[in-house]
Amino acid sequence: MNRIRDLREDRDLRQIDVSKGTGIDQKTLSNYETGKTNPDSYSIIKLAEFFQVSTDYLLGYSTISIKNHQNVINRLERIEQELSEIKKAIQNS
Repeated sequence: MNRIRDLREDRDLRQIDVSKGTGIDQKTLSNYETGKTNPDSYSIIKLAEFFQVSTDYLLGYSTISIKNHQNVINRLERIEQELSEIKKAIQNS
């Protein structure tokens, strides 16, 4: 499950960090990331909660990583703020 590795690396986390945050053994996480074993439903839920993504995204059934509507709203507000700052910078140059 490369999504686990991708999510972990995107957040600059080590396997031990994810292990501590989820209660999943580090060696088990390593096996998930390399495809040696597949996570059970409990582990999938724990990992999705830890990374704040949907289980569908984690399992590769969705390309949308955002877990809920409030996260979408928050993300859009951040993008809107960034665009506003870029617009002001362009106008002032």
